[in-house]
Amino acid sequence: MSMLLAVHDAYGQILAQVGNPTPEAPPASDKLLKLVRYFTWFVLLSGVLGITYAGGRFAWEKWTGGGLESPKMVAGAMIGGIVATSAGTIMNAVIT
Repeated sequence: MSMLLAVHDAYGQILAQVGNPTPEAPPASDKLLKLVRYFTWFVLLSGVLGITYAGGRFAWEKWTGGGLESPKMVAGAMIGGIVATSAGTIMNAVIT
């Protein structure tokens, strides 16, 4: 029993010395974050271009009387944009 108490006291002293570490960014994380910002910008730009193209095609299809395929493109671009912009929130929900 005294051996167990001695081990418990030893671990208590070691853990008391560790303290509460503060989070620190890893080396070169600024370059990775810059790459993520570029990728985010590209995703948003491609979403805007996709919706713009699909809107123009929708107007053309209505004007020429052709089949309406472009509403699917608009819906796909909007759903893709929602998923892309909420990716951080989704990952935080899954990880934590």
